Amino acid sequence: MTRSLFDTAFDELPNPKQVWVGKPGSREEGLGKLAILTPEVVAKAAASEIKCGRRVTMNWEMTKLDYPNLNRQPCNHQIVPLLGGVAFDDVYSFNPQQSSQWDGLRHFSQTVPGQTDRVFYGGTTVQEINDRRNDRIGLQHWAKEGIAGRGVLIDYVAWAEKKGITYSTFSTHQVRLQDILEIAKESNITFQKGDILFVRIGVTKEWDTIMTDAQKREYSDNPQPEHAGVEATTDVLRWLWDTGFAAIASDAISWEVYPPQSPDIFLHEYVLAGWGCPIGELFDLEALAQICQELGRWTFFVTSVPLNMPGGVSSPPNSLAIF
Repeated sequence: MTRSLFDTAFDELPNPKQVWVGKPGSREEGLGKLAILTPEVVAKAAASEIKCGRRVTMNWEMTKLDYPNLNRQPCNHQIVPLLGGVAFDDVYSFNPQQSSQWDGLRHFSQTVPGQTDRVFYGGTTVQEINDRRNDRIGLQHWAKEGIAGRGVLIDYVAWAEKKGITYSTFSTHQVRLQDILEIAKESNITFQKGDILFVRIGVTKEWDTIMTDAQKREYSDNPQPEHAGVEATTDVLRWLWDTGFAAIASDAISWEVYPPQSPDIFLHEYVLAGWGCPIGELFDLEALAQICQELGRWTFFVTSVPLNMPGGVSSPPNSLAIF
């Protein structure tokens, strides 16, 4: 059932907004689109991509964004003495959404025609998520097997600089599908089913090297923040689905442009709540892009191990790219 649905063309899906697989609470449901990453797919990716052994992580500092928005809290890290100072422990209190993170299946819901209550992937309800005894579609499913496969980088930042396109990532600047396809063609990228897509838009670069403290505070206090990202269109949805990506990620705050530019399409509703596909945000892609440029290749082997938290909503990616 899973394979036939994931192999079905977007335009032939019974309901492209609800490609739900597996019984409620099952491993199959919990994996969602990560089920595409079969041992055969992972082995093929490792064999084709690991050549020189260079590696780089994509984890931004946990203290970023140090000026949070949407009433989120910054990371708090305490170092506490143990045995009178003979040793030390540390205590973390953090929201994964403040730095590099995977949005899990419990992160975002969708509307269902004829129903007043929104639901999450598989039809999971708000009541189920609020019940801490219930771990349906929690992070533990991703954590137990990890995320591994072929990563593909679309370096929009470098392409835009070459084209003379200037923008702030704290705006509604949109990365168009035609831009992505042009970059892929110039980079000699041929997408494969099971790829993990990375789109470099430049948020971490702008935050770390351009924005002042005053500008960061202004963003934090803004009740209507703007985030650059991939355009939200039916063509983008069709392309993401038909290409067969197992997961998508970027260095953007919301992956897609925010606020939504169309009242009809919000990608999170389809990708997370509809397809069970991980969305990565605020990945630090700067060093990755540099290595890709040096090697003249934009594909690599990628691993990621989310936190093994039953019922977890989101997680730092603990991600590594290997060339």
